[in-house]
Amino acid sequence: MSASHSYTLRGQVARLELTTRMTLAILATASGIFTYLGVRELLDGDATTVFFGAVIYSVSVSVGIYAFWSYLIRIMPHVRRPSGRRMLYLAMAIGSCMIMAMSAWLNAAALAGAAALEQHMSITTEEYQSKLNEAHENALAAQSLLPDIQLAAQRFARLSDEERSSGALTGTSGSGTVVQLLSQMSTQLGSLAQEIEASRDDVSALFKEGGERLGEMRRLVAADGSVKERGTDYAAQATELAGIIGSLQQTSVAPSVKRAAEDLGRTFIAPAADGTSTGLQDRQTAVVGQVETAVRQQSLALAAAADAILDRPRVETVRFTPLSAPDAVVMYARDFLPSWAGAIAIDLLPAVLVFILCIVQDQIRREEGEEDAEIGDMSAVDMMRAMRIQRRLMAEVAAAPAIEAPPVDPADDIVQRNEPAGFGKSPRLQAG
Repeated sequence: MSASHSYTLRGQVARLELTTRMTLAILATASGIFTYLGVRELLDGDATTVFFGAVIYSVSVSVGIYAFWSYLIRIMPHVRRPSGRRMLYLAMAIGSCMIMAMSAWLNAAALAGAAALEQHMSITTEEYQSKLNEAHENALAAQSLLPDIQLAAQRFARLSDEERSSGALTGTSGSGTVVQLLSQMSTQLGSLAQEIEASRDDVSALFKEGGERLGEMRRLVAADGSVKERGTDYAAQATELAGIIGSLQQTSVAPSVKRAAEDLGRTFIAPAADGTSTGLQDRQTAVVGQVETAVRQQSLALAAAADAILDRPRVETVRFTPLSAPDAVVMYARDFLPSWAGAIAIDLLPAVLVFILCIVQDQIRREEGEEDAEIGDMSAVDMMRAMRIQRRLMAEVAAAPAIEAPPVDPADDIVQRNEPAGFGKSPRLQAG
């Protein structure tokens, strides 16, 4: 039963010999083709140099893969000693690592290179979007000061009108020192408010232009056609968008607000009372002091608010770095695990065949025994040729005259018994 089973196994292995060779050849060729597509993206020079360089490299990879797995398939199943088998396993592991280093990542680049480049552009677009929004927020932060400034300017203007019309502060109507001071403060704050309002239009225009650049970048990511050409156009749009982000940071009026607020408090000069009577002058002086206190408080509040805006971290401009397809696949390897798995499987699938043959050969040895396993490796033609040779030798021995054998030294006898039959001597001499 065991002999019949082992014979069946040997027959199946023999029938699959051609299939094994074809499988190795096809896998090696496929890996070479994908390697060619991947390495072509890395080479630089004229078209002829790139073509021949990629072809030579891919052919070398195909030949190396075919030879490596052919060696293992032919040799490993017949190595019996555990130490020798372990050394071959180590050689297979080292060779597999070399194959992945010279081929697998290029195969992955051929399978997913375009998608990896598109993902790189997509991720970079999102980074630009984030930076544009951040720069826009920083530029508009000073706009939050506008209501307070306008309210202060209106309050000074209202007090000036009330003092002019009814003498609400000094008790004497008319355009005197208090009215002039209040009008001056209202005018300064109004000018600052107008400057902030003017910057709003510039910020809006820059942000709108940045949005248009982002839209074009997204269109290039999702468009059809060569990813290399789209990458060139994308890089141009990214450069312009980086300039827009820098301009947005320059349009912030927070520094101007801070300087104006500090000047408002430091350069305040109380005018001399010009009342016609001593009592009016005293009242004007008192009101001027109150206005000075209010102005200094307003100055400190505006300066503190401007400092809070200026303390925001500066927006770092994003720089788009063009990548080759292999570099993009390596950088975003986690996002393309199926492509990596397929690229590696093309190169390492023959390892499964090696394991199968090792298991089959071990099973045959167990069922036939060591000696029968050796004989089982012979084909029918080899067996018939061996039998003819045996019959010829026996005929020659029978026809040879009998010669008395000389005395044999014990040491030589031991050596001869240990030597294989026919080693170093012809059958005729051994028979004699």
